[in-house]
Amino acid sequence: MPEGLAQPIPGADPQPPEVAEAIEEPVDPNERYWGRTLAAAWVAQLLSMVAFSFVMPFIPFYIRDLGVTGEKAVAMWAGIAITGSGLTMALTAPIWGIVSDRYGRKAMVQRSMFGGAVVMALMGLSGNIYQLVGLRALQGMLTGTMSASIALVSSITPRRRLGFSLGMMQMAVYAGSAVGPWLGGLASDHFGYRLPFALTGLLLFFAGTIVLFLVHEDFTPAPLTEKGTAGLREVLAIPGFKNLCLLVTLTSFGFVVFVPTFPLFVERLMHTKTNVASMTGMIESIASLMAGISAVTIGRIGDRIGHRRLLVSCTTLSGIFSVLAAFVRSIPELVGFRVVFGFAAGGTSPVMNAIIAEAVPVGGFGRAYGLTTAAGSIGWGLGPLVGGALAAQYGLRMPFVATGVMLVLVSLFAAHYFAVHRRQVLARAALREVDLAEEGLAD
Repeated sequence: MPEGLAQPIPGADPQPPEVAEAIEEPVDPNERYWGRTLAAAWVAQLLSMVAFSFVMPFIPFYIRDLGVTGEKAVAMWAGIAITGSGLTMALTAPIWGIVSDRYGRKAMVQRSMFGGAVVMALMGLSGNIYQLVGLRALQGMLTGTMSASIALVSSITPRRRLGFSLGMMQMAVYAGSAVGPWLGGLASDHFGYRLPFALTGLLLFFAGTIVLFLVHEDFTPAPLTEKGTAGLREVLAIPGFKNLCLLVTLTSFGFVVFVPTFPLFVERLMHTKTNVASMTGMIESIASLMAGISAVTIGRIGDRIGHRRLLVSCTTLSGIFSVLAAFVRSIPELVGFRVVFGFAAGGTSPVMNAIIAEAVPVGGFGRAYGLTTAAGSIGWGLGPLVGGALAAQYGLRMPFVATGVMLVLVSLFAAHYFAVHRRQVLARAALREVDLAEEGLAD
């Protein structure tokens, strides 16, 4: 393992107080301002998620409005459009992570929000499906507000409050996702599909302005040779980090398989084309609200009992209820299953982010979250593409089944990985004690 990167084991329970005290890193001057920075970053992230989720309830209908006809074609193009941003984000996220660790996390948050403001506004001017897909790809290159904000907050938060802070940031994501779809659905039903994109751009510009003037970051770039400043290969060499990236990819894939065709599924259950975007937005808002409550609650619990068992529990429960949602016959039934799914899914991100933060030194946060964002973006990119193809081939219920199966498999993989990794850690610790004892006898 590279020198200077010895850290708590990913997913392990909190260290005993005496061990934690022994390995505690020097206090970062930014920690004096962590509460204020967290509050400003929280509001900015909330607004950005309202903006990005504003357009999601009507993407398939906007595609239909751009000239794509037939349910199968609309489902496929919806998957392609959403896939575009995920795949380009996977390519650029590690680069932004490197820039973040060299030039500051605050600048990267501003880049993602101001860049998103321009691109989202331009989407409302699309003349055909190809322009929309191209702009979605550009969105993936320039945005990534969540990973940038997570790297910023993680770098200024005391380690003992990481679970709480990351849970709060995840709550901002889900709270924004709760308000955005509902408002976007109402706006599109009353004013058409193009105006909401302009409103999205304004919200993102305002969010970036909040970061510009209210977020404090006393950033001093560390020399590349300094211990604790991890390059991409050094971060990947941290024990267990590659498996964490794989977990992020699989989880992200599972959560978005049904996303591009969900409005079409709601339309079928309603048996009408009137106010479908509003209903879709309302259902997603309720699910996101439950996810936000779950995020901050489970983040606190994870700080006390450890994060690994919570990750396994959340992915298992969300997988089961996704499969059950495939068999609903009415909107009230769908709402009920989405509520439980949202609560279970809401706990996965803060738990995963806390595990990553525990495994990586502060100097490598930007690179680590850049890599995990890239890993997640692969899942976000491929999931909608697979979901659209499944819906086109086997019907609108199949993506829910695929989501459930994937998430249950993720929970089994996570449980196996954490168990094996813990045994390896205990074995290495035992060998270290033997070596120390032998050195003592030799002296």
